[in-house]
Amino acid sequence: MGRLDGKVAVITGATSGIGLRTAEVFVAEGAKIVIAGRRLPEGETLARQLGANCIFRQTDVTVEAQMQALIALAVDKFGRIDCLFNNAGGPAQTGGIEGLEVERFDAAMATLVRSVMLGMKHVAPAMKKQGSGSIINNGSIAGRLAGFSSSLVYGAAKAAVIHLTKCVAMELGESNVRVNSISPGAIATGIFGKALGLSTDAAEQTPAMLRDVYKTAQPIPRAGLPDDIAYAAVFLASDESSFVNGHDFVVDGAVTGGRNWTQQQQGLSALRKAFDQGA
Repeated sequence: MGRLDGKVAVITGATSGIGLRTAEVFVAEGAKIVIAGRRLPEGETLARQLGANCIFRQTDVTVEAQMQALIALAVDKFGRIDCLFNNAGGPAQTGGIEGLEVERFDAAMATLVRSVMLGMKHVAPAMKKQGSGSIINNGSIAGRLAGFSSSLVYGAAKAAVIHLTKCVAMELGESNVRVNSISPGAIATGIFGKALGLSTDAAEQTPAMLRDVYKTAQPIPRAGLPDDIAYAAVFLASDESSFVNGHDFVVDGAVTGGRNWTQQQQGLSALRKAFDQGA
């Protein structure tokens, strides 16, 4: 404990999944936090649970005035802002390119990309003024390689987040403000259920099932958990990562590392068998 003592952080998308767990871990590590989300009851409940070091503000991250007000609240309440975790997101339309609806495409890009831009835009002046800060953007392995999301729109949006992160890192790094992204792999949260059309309440009941579904998706024999991303964010928010800038921190159990060893060996065995039969 204490890796974030004295730090002030803003966490968006904090009413469920990765954001909720990150809020809990940041407070446990000594940070004061302002959390944001669209769901008022859930946000207020979490703030009460986390105590005096947590403030909730209901926020639509796609609306510039609301994002500006969120950042200002942290500075006004705590006097500074050391970390912004642009975590808010959501699913995007599934299906092929021919069936995409422009309105749904634009809405997904607003949630997944515009919100990140707005957070960085409005936190930059405060961080530059104090001469320090860490911005963390939630990317995805789907933004690094095609085929790792049920939605090609989601993959494209996350690719934009990862590259935007690097572009802004080159600018703000000159003011000692670090900008990095985290690209999760298969993390057991409700976003998969939401992508497939489940209601929010129903989707939030799926993580236990997903832990079983994704336990063999990568060499590490378990699904990814919100804790895995929360502690990666702690590292990037802390002084431990003071020379890490413009980096996409992949937390995926090596699912994007290549073909699983057992799968490869099974393929070789099948090939040997085919050769023997051919002979």
